Amino acid sequence: MSILPPNKPQTPKDTPRNFFIWGPTMGGKSFLASQFPNVLVFNTDGNAEANTVPSVQLRNIKDKNGKIKRSVVEQLDKFITALQTEKHTYETVVLDVIDDIVVMIEQTICDKEGVETLGDVPYGKGYAAFTNVFQSLVIELKSLPMNVIYISRNASKMEGQTEIDIPSLKEKHQNIVNGNCDLSIQCKKVGKNYIRVVKARRKDYMRDQVDDKNILKLLDTITGVFGKSAKTTKKQQEAIVKEIEKREDVVAASEETPIDKSEPKETKTDKNSEPTETSEQKEKPKSERKETAPVNQEASTVKPNTAGTGKRIKPQI
Repeated sequence: MSILPPNKPQTPKDTPRNFFIWGPTMGGKSFLASQFPNVLVFNTDGNAEANTVPSVQLRNIKDKNGKIKRSVVEQLDKFITALQTEKHTYETVVLDVIDDIVVMIEQTICDKEGVETLGDVPYGKGYAAFTNVFQSLVIELKSLPMNVIYISRNASKMEGQTEIDIPSLKEKHQNIVNGNCDLSIQCKKVGKNYIRVVKARRKDYMRDQVDDKNILKLLDTITGVFGKSAKTTKKQQEAIVKEIEKREDVVAASEETPIDKSEPKETKTDKNSEPTETSEQKEKPKSERKETAPVNQEASTVKPNTAGTGKRIKPQI
């Protein structure tokens, strides 16, 4: 019997399982995550016991000398291994919040190397160690036969004169997380209303292809999950490319041409020195050149005449 699948059409089953949820404090992020089926929360804010769903507290545990004796990396490794190997009824794991976990991983590496920041580890080994640990964490979580939710706080940035909301998780860390997520969802409170809107999705999801009814019920409460994405025409694409190339050319030109910011030097003129011939005068033959006599500066001042006209009196040469 062949190991290849039958060559015939099949009805796709496409349920998103990995989510990045972000927004301001009290914006409904944790509440949305708690509505997923059979949730286990990896909590970092010290309120694990205050949650309505099962939670475990994550933190770097230190000894009396201030050294980390049980790191967040070790704790996550044990919890994920238990979810992989033990029999349980959990269907969803939530990291609340991923920003704090990033900081604790950095602290673990710095504590091990005896430095204050990752940049203090020679040859970039601190950053490399962090990337290796963080990527491994995300990959291990994605391999679980469960829903995985990363929660991040809110930040903002200026685009032109407009302030827009963005996740507080650094972009380089977002790239690792979102590269393994299906939906990026913003939660926030507007007036008395809570809103949930998709900001990015891996693909165009269709309602009839979501085979998990519990997940489908939640997705129906979020704006922008389903439907076709807007297509970019060839004309629009070419206009965008030209604009990008124009900006890149401006940046390249500014980097290649250094700007002289030094003050222009003042030219001192001796009042008793002979006037300098202009280039036009030098080109004329001597016979056509006009002799220019030095000007007496005292005689060139403005003096009112006796008639009170206020006209300039021409100096006598």
